[in-house]
Amino acid sequence: MIAIIDYGIGNVLSVKNALDRVGARNIIARSARDIKTAAGLILPGVGSAGAGMNNIKRFEIDKVIREETVKGKPILGICLGMQLLMTQSEEGDIRCLNYIEGTVVRFKTKEKVPQIGWNTVSSKSGSVLFKGIPQDSYFYFVHSYYSVPVNKDIIYGQTEYGDNFCSVFEKNNIFGVQFHPEKSGLIGEKLLKNFITYSYENNTSS
Repeated sequence: MIAIIDYGIGNVLSVKNALDRVGARNIIARSARDIKTAAGLILPGVGSAGAGMNNIKRFEIDKVIREETVKGKPILGICLGMQLLMTQSEEGDIRCLNYIEGTVVRFKTKEKVPQIGWNTVSSKSGSVLFKGIPQDSYFYFVHSYYSVPVNKDIIYGQTEYGDNFCSVFEKNNIFGVQFHPEKSGLIGEKLLKNFITYSYENNTSS
């Protein structure tokens, strides 16, 4: 089972629909039990970092997520969910979950902000998420901020929008994508399948 973490701000239904399309058993989860028994976790998200972190703490799911990821349970952050895995966000100067050391910053580009639409991802070899996905495939983006990890070695995908930015990171069992795979057609579904496969192969559920 894949648990889609519901903290009241994520696009949980569109992620659920995508998992249904690829035949993955899934549950929209807010309880500690559902999170603990899942093979993998997906942290979706739309909106602001402040609202996201407030809700995660209000629903008291931050501790169980941390406990499970420390055990090695795979987690995939999508869009805002990716950003919340970082240390700090410039958006409201918010302290995030701090699974990935680094900062979330706003675009400083002459391009229109937010970035809305399709863009390519240049992926690095050895990526778990991009196994079998062609180089420079298109994914759907909607965002004004992006993640800047301290450790550049964990950047497995970059996208150009004025400047190059980190659109994918992978560190052990922790994954993040700035785009929306659930809105990115067959390529996005392939990426979700890769995460699901990895989750079951590295299942640490209670």
